[in-house]
Amino acid sequence: MRSSVSEPAKTSKLAQLRERYGWLDHLVRAGARYTERHGDHYAAAITYFSVLALVPLLMVAFAIVSFVLRARPEQLEQLKDEITAAVPDGLGDTVDRIVDQAVGSAAAVGVIGLLAALYAGLGWMTNLREALTAQWGRQPEKPPLLRRTLVDLLALVGLGAALLVSVGITVVGSGFASQVLELLGLADNGVAEFLLAVLAVVLGLVANWLVFMWVIAKLPRVPGSWRSAAKAAALGAVGFEVLKQGLTLFIGRLTETPTGALFGPIIALLLFIFLVSRLLLFVTAWAATAPENEQPDPPPAPPPAVIRQEVVVRPGQDPRAAAGLVGAGAVAGLLGGRLLTRRR
Repeated sequence: MRSSVSEPAKTSKLAQLRERYGWLDHLVRAGARYTERHGDHYAAAITYFSVLALVPLLMVAFAIVSFVLRARPEQLEQLKDEITAAVPDGLGDTVDRIVDQAVGSAAAVGVIGLLAALYAGLGWMTNLREALTAQWGRQPEKPPLLRRTLVDLLALVGLGAALLVSVGITVVGSGFASQVLELLGLADNGVAEFLLAVLAVVLGLVANWLVFMWVIAKLPRVPGSWRSAAKAAALGAVGFEVLKQGLTLFIGRLTETPTGALFGPIIALLLFIFLVSRLLLFVTAWAATAPENEQPDPPPAPPPAVIRQEVVVRPGQDPRAAAGLVGAGAVAGLLGGRLLTRRR
């Protein structure tokens, strides 16, 4: 009896809160969209393809970067440090080993390695774009396979360029600020170091915001609006930093045991990619359920027409009525015959 009374009260209270606070209503609608469009399933698929494509893509990317920065090895090392810093602290060694392996194999990248990287990368990009498109709820017509592959390849290259730009903003901004402090003689000043750390965090948030915004707005097969993507990207950038800090604490506890120290980094890497994928899809659902993007539900289809062939069977004439008609006809015939005889 208590459960039957308390449940409607909770529902009505939530409805009142949603009517009162627009942000809460938006959050609930985003969660419903994420669940209805199978966000967790897509996030799991993105995690699988991310792990599958991680080493080949890094190998090709560092082959290109090593060729471009072959005269500046210090910038290549700085780029490696920034990539390692983009993940939680406990995953730094694991990612650093993956990056070192990619850099070491970069010189040996051939046609087979390039094709393997393209195959893995296209599978990852195709799944990511399908997941984002599902959250937006705008299903376009399926293009031919060759055209879709070329578009996904361009999207993969564009995402790589966006990631390089975001890392470049962090590297250049932090390096420039450090040089300015050294020129001013404030490199060892505590306040200056604190401000430099704050600047690094701000630049990291800006870089994450740019990447999230580009992914949310341009990677779906039907592009979304920049306005909604910018707001959702801000939420995603902050959530990404929160995930990093939370997983740093989790990994520290996980690696305290021998078994955790052995398998912990791999498990933590999978968990990190999965949580980031869920975050990305949720903020995409948040952007898709913004008031400016809400689309009215289509009217329900009319029920199918039912054609019924009606066969009407009329009953035969009553024998009495038939006899009466025959008798009336006979009488009329006799009367007519007499009239004709008299006239003659």
